[in-house]
Amino acid sequence: MKDELPFFANGSLVGDYKPLRKYWEILRKKGFDLDNAFLKREDFEYLDRRVKENPGIDVASLINELTQYFMDRIVPEAAVEACREAYGVSFDRDTAVKKIAYIMAGWLIEAGKNTGILSLKSKWSRGGV
Repeated sequence: MKDELPFFANGSLVGDYKPLRKYWEILRKKGFDLDNAFLKREDFEYLDRRVKENPGIDVASLINELTQYFMDRIVPEAAVEACREAYGVSFDRDTAVKKIAYIMAGWLIEAGKNTGILSLKSKWSRGGV
């Protein structure tokens, strides 16, 4: 499993990177530029800025914001094909784009945690532990 994770990912938020890996394969096969399909320095800078501007942001809000951030970078036709290959069912364009963007958002948060840009804190703890 570890060898299937993108760089700096740990699988803590994104349970299945298969659709993203399929997306990369399809982009390569169809001759698309892959620059927008991988995390960039600018993405980490954006994450850092957003966390500093809103230090108490919860993970759900952050992942939703980052999903929107990534949506314009997704190639819709490739996203539809990737989701169909990964899940075995057809997705409409908007849902497929959102799914790939959501995976990239989760990946950025995982990578941000693993590189020290942010720390995820639990709102609960076990008593006496």
